[in-house]
Amino acid sequence: MKITFVGAAHEVTGSCHYIEVGSKHILVDYGMEQGINTYENVPLPVEEGMIDYVLLTHAHIDHSGLLPLLYSKGFRGQIYATDATADLCSIMLRDSAHIQMQEAEWHNRKAKRSSDVEQFVPLYTMEDADGAIRCLSPLRYGKKVKICEELSVRFTDVGHLLGSAAIEVWLTEDGVTKKVVFSGDIGNDNLPLIRNFQTIEEADYVLVESTYGDRLHAKAGVDYVSELAATIRETFSRGGNVVIPSFAVGRTQEILYFIRQIKENHLLDDLGDFPVYVDSPLAVEATGVFNKNVNECFAEKPLELVKRGINPLVFTGLNLSITSEESKAINFDMDPKVIISASGMCEAGRIRHHLKHNLWREECTILFVGYQAVGTLGRAIVEGAKEVKLFGEPIEVRAKITKLEGVSGHADKAGLTRWMLGFKTDPQMVFVVHGDDEVTDTFASYLHDEHGFNTYAPFSGTCYDLLTDEFVEETVGVRIEGAKKKTRTVSTVFERLVAAGQRLLAVISHNEGGANKDLAKFADQINSLCDKWDR
Repeated sequence: MKITFVGAAHEVTGSCHYIEVGSKHILVDYGMEQGINTYENVPLPVEEGMIDYVLLTHAHIDHSGLLPLLYSKGFRGQIYATDATADLCSIMLRDSAHIQMQEAEWHNRKAKRSSDVEQFVPLYTMEDADGAIRCLSPLRYGKKVKICEELSVRFTDVGHLLGSAAIEVWLTEDGVTKKVVFSGDIGNDNLPLIRNFQTIEEADYVLVESTYGDRLHAKAGVDYVSELAATIRETFSRGGNVVIPSFAVGRTQEILYFIRQIKENHLLDDLGDFPVYVDSPLAVEATGVFNKNVNECFAEKPLELVKRGINPLVFTGLNLSITSEESKAINFDMDPKVIISASGMCEAGRIRHHLKHNLWREECTILFVGYQAVGTLGRAIVEGAKEVKLFGEPIEVRAKITKLEGVSGHADKAGLTRWMLGFKTDPQMVFVVHGDDEVTDTFASYLHDEHGFNTYAPFSGTCYDLLTDEFVEETVGVRIEGAKKKTRTVSTVFERLVAAGQRLLAVISHNEGGANKDLAKFADQINSLCDKWDR
């Protein structure tokens, strides 16, 4: 019964933890790395086709984004997540696949122009995303479910994103059961749409995130509606646009809720029924998922509106942009407007086109409403870059750059502490993960020194035996030279063949103990295939 830390170890993105219990191989999250990565991640300890189950804390791409890659390399197990997370993944993984395929197409066009014959293949395809989505098995909050003899799980609302959960995991081996709790990403207090996090009372081991483990958000009681209204008024008075780079899932819906309150409370009536554009097909689809899951996930105030027959995410002047033609038309309309577009860190998507058209205009405002990872375009703009490159063209930054301070889906240090203090008895060990390099150590020391927890901040590759309560391997992070943005080796057709072979080995393993007649037939089929292709 071992746990190996693979991703989000002394880093914020790329969450992935591997569990081996009995004969079962389990992943908790399999996320994509975003922004600059400080350390190398170890590969999965087993071939992808050997993974039996994935437990998914929530739908954000840094937790779910490599599930299609897992499928492409032979995984055919089940992915357990909450109902809302499964709904969101069904659109977000397809969107991620679309981005992978677009990037490959762009690289291939560029290679042709430079006489470079090397062909780029996307990290995964739409077919891989569809395959991963078919593996999703939704579970409801609060219900303990026995998956197999070695594994039982329960999902608890953690208030970070629609459907987000901390996962209670019971592992059984050799007659001994240990309980491990994976926090996922813990939500900030009083998010406008979804409920606050719930605590968990018991655990033998805890993995807790630490994104904001070294700081506090803005003081409680900040009036985001008034602040947003003031930004819109000031920008419109200059004749400019308010451009909001926003995560398509979660943050966009919160901003819509704020703007609905601005209009409902007549805070900007003198500006007329000003237009608001949501220019992100993903955000539009995600808003539909939010509306579908109101009863299970929404906080009290928006739920009250729903019960009165009022959609909390809809108001007059709202325009949903789906097609590329509709997106392009936004920047040919010179009337002041609010433009909400993804991606939130400005790394991809239609927001880059809106930045190209608005960054150089002194009358405009670029309003950031979420975390900007190191190495992203959004981080560079927030930190005062005078010029950025978009689509190969240098663009001067003349627009006003500002932030809606304190708007965060992550709990701060105080919130993380409250979640940890929900345990009635101290766990044997608290592993601090999902934080920047120094933050994980800082938060681990704080929990130990101030609250008496036995803490450890693992690097990728660290392995811990839960039965013997000791480290199998302690690693030191292998730094990426220059901490450059990590690029993944593109897959090839031959790699697909290798992945198919790995899946075949997994299928053979899964058939151990089967009837001799069936196994003999299976062996004959494999040998016949080998005879055909053996060169």
